[in-house]
Amino acid sequence: MKIGITGKLFLAIFATCMLVLLTMHWGVRLSFERGFIDYIKHSNEQRIAMLSDALEDQYSRHGNWAFLRNNDRVVYQIMRSFEQSSDSSHNLPPKGWRTQFWVVDSRFRRLVGHSGPLPKEGTRQPIRYNNQIVGWVIATPPERLTRNADINFDRQQKRTSWLIAALSALLAAAATLLMSRGLLAPVKRLVAGTHRLAAGDFSARVAVSSQDELGRLAQDFNQLATSLEKNERMRRAFMADVSHELRTPLAVLRGELEALQDGVRQPTPDSIGSLQAEVATLTKLVDDLHQLSLSDLGALAYRKSPVDCVHLLQVSVAAFRERFHAKGLDIVTRLPERAPLFGDPDRLHQLFNNLLENSLRYTDAGGTLEIGAEVKPGGLLLYWQDSAPGVHDDQLPRILERFYRTEGSRNRASGGSGLGLSICQNIAEAHGGRIYAQHSPLGGVRIALEFPYPSSPVKNKAS
Repeated sequence: MKIGITGKLFLAIFATCMLVLLTMHWGVRLSFERGFIDYIKHSNEQRIAMLSDALEDQYSRHGNWAFLRNNDRVVYQIMRSFEQSSDSSHNLPPKGWRTQFWVVDSRFRRLVGHSGPLPKEGTRQPIRYNNQIVGWVIATPPERLTRNADINFDRQQKRTSWLIAALSALLAAAATLLMSRGLLAPVKRLVAGTHRLAAGDFSARVAVSSQDELGRLAQDFNQLATSLEKNERMRRAFMADVSHELRTPLAVLRGELEALQDGVRQPTPDSIGSLQAEVATLTKLVDDLHQLSLSDLGALAYRKSPVDCVHLLQVSVAAFRERFHAKGLDIVTRLPERAPLFGDPDRLHQLFNNLLENSLRYTDAGGTLEIGAEVKPGGLLLYWQDSAPGVHDDQLPRILERFYRTEGSRNRASGGSGLGLSICQNIAEAHGGRIYAQHSPLGGVRIALEFPYPSSPVKNKAS
């Protein structure tokens, strides 16, 4: 039978409590027994001293021990006077003689007391008269209990102490059980939440009941579940978007081919050009998906070297200028003389081309695209800001999402796969930079790129 973590924690805490309890019980018993013996010893020493003083007075009256020899009644009367006087004085020992005693003369001849031999060890109190020892009061050492009352008292205390230990053990067991359950309640909630999460229920959350390590672990679990739930939604949306994007050109190709097959359309250069356009669109989508998957996996090859961003931008702008002119768009550049950067020129070309393609497709005719670069302390800032149409505030953070378009419908009038900006984001992050969208002062969208770069004095020039 396997013991769960609750049982293990219970046994660990309960074993610790029992160890402490038994140690305390043993220490209390040892302290009591030794203290009780010392108490008896001190009491007997007081009685012996008082008996010695009383016998000194009696000896001074009689001048010898004839009054005491074999006359135990005298000693009993003296001891009875002690018990009577102890009722009204706190300085006198309590009632009862705990050990055997003897009264002997100066030659250690027995006068009164126990009939047994004198002990070799024990308490001895001299009896003096005229500065001479005329006798002794001798008592056996109280190393063990001899009176029935003391023995019964010791037994009673022992039974009481064991009863207290047993009750304490039950109380410790109950408190340990409640404590172990209370401490492990958050862990059990996390275990249940983990099982739900592993089963695919990404809506699983656990209650955060504290601010300690378990509370922070619960918060991290909820954050993980939220991330997994978001990723699952994005995965499903991605699959739906991919299927939609692939279905559209395939449907067009199928319709065109069926029309050619049925003789509805003739294989003219226009029809073949239409087929080639859909194949190009489909190829572009597949290539973008392949590039994005490689980028997500970190499998894109980057051959970084010192490059001049200004030169790369000028080459990309020159390649797109004719297409912009054909659509009635102007390109304005505000670039410094040089903008050195350590990066992959091919990937940076791809990044710049995607941004130019994005502005070309989503800017109304007659508009303007402004491209600029600024060397700031600690970094290089590149920006693309175009004219209308713009986007709403809630759409700005989603522009970089895959397959996201700001149009309300999911038509393909603007072309493109909806993956260009996502690829740009991965390329920028691979160079240690970041990309984000803002509202453009020209009425459209401003895409900003920041790369880490030490500041240097440069002069901007407009073209």
